[in-house]
Amino acid sequence: MNIDLLTQFFMWCTILNVAFLVLSFLVVAFGFGGDFVYRMHGKFFPMPRETFNAVIYSFIGMYKIFVFVFNIVPWIALTIIG
Repeated sequence: MNIDLLTQFFMWCTILNVAFLVLSFLVVAFGFGGDFVYRMHGKFFPMPRETFNAVIYSFIGMYKIFVFVFNIVPWIALTIIG
């Protein structure tokens, strides 16, 4: 496995994960599906809407940190040394 292959791998991982992150944010933040997601999860885990919002935004925040640490930073590092 060479550096070019790893660089392309991390590039595509970054593109896919950032696209999913943006889609998740748009669905939850602008109400395109936030109510639907709340109703679906509310059947299994009853909680107030404010708690659900805090949990879902925390999840999106943690996912963003993971994307930066495990996708974007390795891609940039491999691009620099490549």
